[in-house]
Amino acid sequence: MSKDLGRLLTAMLTPFTADGAVDYQASERLAALLVADGSDGVIVSGTTGESPTLSDDEKVELVKAIRKAIPGKTVIAGTGSNDTHHSVKLSERAMNAGADALLAVVPYYNKPPQEGMYQHFKAISEVGPTIMYNIQGRTAINMTAATTLRCADLPGIVGVKEASGDLDQIGLVCAGKPVGFNVWSGDDSWTLPVMAAGGYGVICVVSHIAGRSMRKMIEAHLKGENDVARKIHIGLLPVIKALMTTAANPVPLKSVLNAMGFPAGPFRLPLVPLTKEQLEAVMLTVREAGELITFKAGVKVA
Repeated sequence: MSKDLGRLLTAMLTPFTADGAVDYQASERLAALLVADGSDGVIVSGTTGESPTLSDDEKVELVKAIRKAIPGKTVIAGTGSNDTHHSVKLSERAMNAGADALLAVVPYYNKPPQEGMYQHFKAISEVGPTIMYNIQGRTAINMTAATTLRCADLPGIVGVKEASGDLDQIGLVCAGKPVGFNVWSGDDSWTLPVMAAGGYGVICVVSHIAGRSMRKMIEAHLKGENDVARKIHIGLLPVIKALMTTAANPVPLKSVLNAMGFPAGPFRLPLVPLTKEQLEAVMLTVREAGELITFKAGVKVA
């Protein structure tokens, strides 16, 4: 049986130094703060980590650094691309660097047929435990429930991050999945609905600043404490919306962490920071969430 990767996994941003280099020290500290605040582990070099602008060498070094920073916790490497050969080679390097599993997105731009998706994920899953990532909003094509379930029968496929925005499709996957295959919500605001439909957890962004709240919501749902779970869900919705709609992820999140005192650093082009007015509006929403915001940038981690 494969390792339990966890119900709450944070898609971690990548801190940069003032000159735009990867800040590995800050990355280690951020990972430690995230697991201290409730996350079971982190995704390194996903979309939130500005993966399109990271080199393969930087992605591998990040896995090594984060593995060292959070021993015993889950480290998943984002290794997907729209080139299967490239994805396989990067996956091999990531696993050798200490990753517990891989996160691979549906190939973007070249819009493969469903059979192409199956062969793509099959090849990657032969390298290491693989979570597929279905997000039509970024890839321009949807992986169907039928293809997801076909892939789920492959021994190396351990789950899917579902951000299709189609609860019917997600429900069909949850209903037909084999034992040991997990469905993580790929949209923070869908965490509770997806879990109600049979999902396992979430690969999360808002957990950067509300990890313990997301953890409490998940645990309340599992205990049948519906009112508690619903209250947290509703309370965090304005924050989630602000982080996801003010600008493309991770621009609002990284801007917020910098404003909260964590040195997340600048962006790599073509991403740019929020305007002053945008940041003020997002920070007002964050402040209004009150005690649901649990991240403390100044906390020391052993």
